This record gives sequence, structure tokens and C-alpha cells, in this order.
Amino acid sequence: MTALTITRLNDVVGAEITGLDPERLGPDDTLAAALLDALEQHGVLVFRGLHLDPGMQVSFCSRLGEVEMVTGTHPVPGIYRVTLDQSKNANADYLKGTFIWHIDGCTPVDDEAPQKATCLSAVAVAEAGGETELASTYAAYDRLSADEKVRYERLPVVHTFEASQRQAWPEAPPEHVARWKVRPPHEHPLVWTHRDGRKSLVIGASTSHVVGMDPGESRALLDDLLARATQPRFVYRHEWSVGDTVIWDNRGLVHRASPYPADSPREMLRTTILGDEHIG
Repeated sequence: MTALTITRLNDVVGAEITGLDPERLGPDDTLAAALLDALEQHGVLVFRGLHLDPGMQVSFCSRLGEVEMVTGTHPVPGIYRVTLDQSKNANADYLKGTFIWHIDGCTPVDDEAPQKATCLSAVAVAEAGGETELASTYAAYDRLSADEKVRYERLPVVHTFEASQRQAWPEAPPEHVARWKVRPPHEHPLVWTHRDGRKSLVIGASTSHVVGMDPGESRALLDDLLARATQPRFVYRHEWSVGDTVIWDNRGLVHRASPYPADSPREMLRTTILGDEHIG
């Protein structure tokens, strides 16, 4: 097996991986298992200067789980272009929602489980902004008081695509809002009890309201929990260089991109590893 060096980047979340030869990931089951273990332990894995080509990225991720074989923005199936350049991604406007803290997959079209993990590789970086920030919702749950854990355990929260987009588009035209409302709302518990017994908070931009709670109190609670989880000392902030690759555990983190201009050259290649665990 390839010898890996794992260096923690933050007391709460994140580790840098060195010594990885991506050419060996395909035939090396023990290497894939080691990376999955590191991902579960650290939440975020950073590979600086890995320079994966798109096909290799999809192959890399397929050793970590089932890849979503998305098409339409890149010639290689399984690669999605993250860019505000509409000539490269016709749905670039929706990506402004990534500037807000969120968990991917809380508002699926049908009843798909949230993504297991997300992989991003940098093709081009922003001159200003564009960093990716990540915070552990496992750690956010662990920092709750005993009384809060009991109180929040069963609180049902409604998540909507509209809620996640409206923060990025507060003055959205009616046709945008109509498209957002096509995506059905989903109700999730505020605390996600995972199969392995770990618990995390299900928070972020898609949260609309706590069922049965006064709207003002509901919003204040959800905003407070997110603010506590994303204090700077609990966040890993990745400043991108071309060729970097970052993978994170979507089930137990919130993430966001720092805003960058619409005409920025920033382009990330995203591969999504599908989930098999529903929020519960």
C-alpha cells in the first residue's frame, strides 16, 4: 500500500494528505479504505497540487463510493463544472446559492439520500474570493449542552430549495421563485442520528422553519445554531491553488464558497459520491 502522511489542519476538522499516487487508487483496495477512514475521522481531506485529470478524478472517487454520473457541463461523465460562466454551465445562476452555508442533498427532487461526499478539483482560481469553507456539524452537536441535546433531538425542520436560493437572490424575479417552488419541501429532524451512532446537526441555508414553532423563534434558533457551528475557530478555510483537490464528508459538514465576481475565471470540477443513508 502507498504510504500516506496525514496532517491535521484544524483542531476540529480537516487533514492534509501527502504521499498519494492517484494512479494506485484503482488497484489498491487498502488505500481506498484508508482514505475513507481518514475522511470519517477528519471530515475534510486536502490534497495539494494533485493535478487530477477529469477521468482520473471520476475513477478516484469511484473507489470511495458510487459516483453520480452527471452529464451536460463537461465531456467526462461524473464531472460537473462549478463556475459562474454561463457559457460553461447554463445553470450558473443557481451556484450563487453556494455562497451560503449548506449541506448538499437536503432538498432532493425525489427521496434520494444526501450525498456521501463531494470532491472538488481546481482548474482555475479566483483573483479575489472563491475560498471554500467547511465546518463540522458533528462537532456542532457535540458542543451542545446536555439540555440542548435533549430539546433538539426530535425537533422537525422543513427544508426547501426556495429557502436556500432566496438568501442569494433576495429580490428574485417571479419566474425564478416559480422554478424554486417546483422542488418539493422535505422534513428532517434537526439532529441526524447516523448508522454508526454519531450525531450531527442538519442546519444551513435550506432550513425554512421548525414545525410548530413560532416563526421568529424558529428562525432565531436555526440561525443561532449555524452561527455557533461556523465560528472562525471551528472552520477549515481552503485557499485554492490550481491542481488542488478537496474531498469532504457531506453528511457531517456544512460548507460554502466565499463570494467571487461573476466574471471570475474560477472553475472547479466537482464529482459527487452518492449517499445511502437518509437523514433520521
